[in-house]
Amino acid sequence: MKYKNPILPGFHPDPSICCVGEDFYLITSTFEFFPGVPIYHSKNLINWELIGYCLTADSQLSLTRGKPSSGIYAPTLRYHDGTFFMTTTNVTRGGNFIVHTKDIRGKWSEPAWVRQGGIDPSLFWDDDGTCYFVSNGSVNREDGYGIFLCEINPFTGEMHTTSHRLTNGCGGRCAEAPHIYKRNGWYYLMLAEGGTEYGHMVTIQRAKNIYGPYEKCPHNPIVTHRDAPENPFQATGHADIVEDQNGNWWLVCLGIRPLPKVWLHNLGRETLLSPFTWHEDGWPTVGRNHEIDLEMEGPLPGPAPHPVSLDFEDRFENDTLHLRWNFVRNPKRECYRPKKGCLVMKAGEDGLSTPRGNPTMIAVRQQAFCMEAVARLEGDVQIGQYAGLTAFYNNDYHYDILITKEAEEHHYVCLRKRVADIDVIVARHPIDYPNAIQFKIKSDPEWYTFYYETNGEFIELGRGRTTLLCTEITHTMTFTGTYWGIFTENGEIAVTYAAVKRIV
Repeated sequence: MKYKNPILPGFHPDPSICCVGEDFYLITSTFEFFPGVPIYHSKNLINWELIGYCLTADSQLSLTRGKPSSGIYAPTLRYHDGTFFMTTTNVTRGGNFIVHTKDIRGKWSEPAWVRQGGIDPSLFWDDDGTCYFVSNGSVNREDGYGIFLCEINPFTGEMHTTSHRLTNGCGGRCAEAPHIYKRNGWYYLMLAEGGTEYGHMVTIQRAKNIYGPYEKCPHNPIVTHRDAPENPFQATGHADIVEDQNGNWWLVCLGIRPLPKVWLHNLGRETLLSPFTWHEDGWPTVGRNHEIDLEMEGPLPGPAPHPVSLDFEDRFENDTLHLRWNFVRNPKRECYRPKKGCLVMKAGEDGLSTPRGNPTMIAVRQQAFCMEAVARLEGDVQIGQYAGLTAFYNNDYHYDILITKEAEEHHYVCLRKRVADIDVIVARHPIDYPNAIQFKIKSDPEWYTFYYETNGEFIELGRGRTTLLCTEITHTMTFTGTYWGIFTENGEIAVTYAAVKRIV
């Protein structure tokens, strides 16, 4: 059966997957965004529903004053003996930890912190019930960098053994994302190497004893696009595998879609799917000559896939926010008041450009190059207030269309651009403001175009280059993607309608 990649478009990096009966569950990294670690459910590996988050409380996830692209790195999801476990790293505060739940749609436990350091932690249960914790990095000064393993109590985080070095990888730099699997008496250790940029790859090695020694697959890397510049996906790596109810194996990994003609990407690292085939020699292969394509074919489980829609609409009719909405770092909850038919947003101390701040903003991922976002804002606008719609990468990279008030009865719509250390209003137009306004942003591979509504018609205010909201141009190393956001600074506003949709 044919299907298309990515299966989770937009900012969905570092996927981890497990299968329980006929149900698949998949999680991804979230970095400085809150809630942490989204949980997706599927019956067929193609149609995914967002059903919740692993980390929804401040006590589980502290992101306060963390820098861009800190926070939650590379989670792993596993199911064992009736319990779901998620392990990850909060690089902002605390390090490695594990949470668990019996009900994946319900509340997860408080973190059980793990002394073994490094990042990209994973869990593995052996046949005798022993649980192992594996991570990469430098866990102590004496042993240096590598992949380390210990026995652990997954409920408490208590280490039952000291950390043992398994390997330094298969020869590529930055060996990371370790996952252990067992098949036919072999322990397989899958890694990501080459760095999570254009040299990224997936490698695998195996041993008869979990502590090694490990032998490398003779045809490593099993996934890489480093020598395939014509492929629409690049930087493929950081993989996890799962066996479905029919005995077929599948691999999920991250990849990026560069903008046409430039090696830059604005959507973030996305989740891809490929058949994973074991051979008689005990080694696997993936995709077409180690590559994952835009359209692939495989024996998908469950019901036949239906067309995937990226469209989203919210009229704020519930007492809680829709699961699609995210915040930057831990939200100040007193700044958000859901009411019937609207969300009242009150500015705190921080704006969109505040370093390591908590701006009053709700945001959803941009999931395609060509999309449209619309928001309707209502209420009084105060002198000096900014409220509107933003294409937001992080505090140093965003484009905003907004309404402001400069004196009594003098309202203006403005286009503001923040790129690195440049923060400027590039367009400003007076407007009659009858206590409500609609904004719209359209995106394509070259431009973000900004509109405001007047007399029932959308008027173009200006444009911003797509390439200036890309991961590769940021002045610090970043790992996220562009969001559509609704925000307010220096005042209060009500959001009564918001929508995003793909433009065909």
